[in-house]
Amino acid sequence: MSTCDFMCLNGDIVPYGEAKIHAFSAVVKYGLGVFEGLRAYWNAEHQQLYVFRLSEHLERLRYGMKVMRYERIFDAPFLEDCLLRTLRANAIRENAHIRMIAYIDGDDELTVTGPVGLVIGVVKRGPGKFLQSGVRVAVSSWQRIADNALPPRVKSTANYVNNRAAELTARLDGHDGALMLSADGKLSEGTGACVFLVRGGQLITPDGASDILESITRDTVIQAARTVHGLVVQERRVDRTELLAAEEAFLCGSGQEVVPIVAVDRIAVGDGQPGPVTRLIQDHYFRLVGGQIADHPAWRTPVWPGQ
Repeated sequence: MSTCDFMCLNGDIVPYGEAKIHAFSAVVKYGLGVFEGLRAYWNAEHQQLYVFRLSEHLERLRYGMKVMRYERIFDAPFLEDCLLRTLRANAIRENAHIRMIAYIDGDDELTVTGPVGLVIGVVKRGPGKFLQSGVRVAVSSWQRIADNALPPRVKSTANYVNNRAAELTARLDGHDGALMLSADGKLSEGTGACVFLVRGGQLITPDGASDILESITRDTVIQAARTVHGLVVQERRVDRTELLAAEEAFLCGSGQEVVPIVAVDRIAVGDGQPGPVTRLIQDHYFRLVGGQIADHPAWRTPVWPGQ
């Protein structure tokens, strides 16, 4: 993973080292930022870079700005133009991860609502190291934030202090990552991805009342499971002990993509290897996002014109 040469700051393309904000801005003092992490995939046959589900990511960013009471909400065409210009300025022709942050730049009190800033950066990113081997996770002692505290539906920078605490603890204890429980002890999600179980050939995933992020990747997986693979998908409350009853489990998110879970609390999930349903979902996901299959063309926004 490497840094980009150029970033977008408030609509202008600037060198990486010049994308700066004031140290006393509200995003630094109070964490007043909302963000999106998006993926772009290079299709060598098409000689095209595709941003996956761009419009859905932009609408979620705008929703977050609304909930956080920003005085200005950027319109979707402006956000899309800024993102595409950032990718083109960096001549991205390989898989990449994009970060968009809409933040409050004022240096006033806690209730400040503006001015509102925007920064976009991109890093080239190849396959994750756990895609094939899977991850070994722990159920964290850190409780997942609740909707009436820091709403998980909002992808707020402040929310990720919660995720960070769980992830750091898990890694210090020798695990690859963490799963988090809601206040009532039900399974919620990972520290940067949603979670699915496979039981009896059916997919099970925590529902929207389980303090999860309403994940775009989760929605992609659910749609494919039902319409392409003919699988039953249950969206419901999930007990912690169901993790150990599952034949398979996996994480999914824009950053992590689709990653098998092979152990929970040092107990093997199934036979301790990535399972066939997980591999089926994973294989289809990568062919879909990269445009190797034609399903859902509106989900792939081309970056390079005329190609």
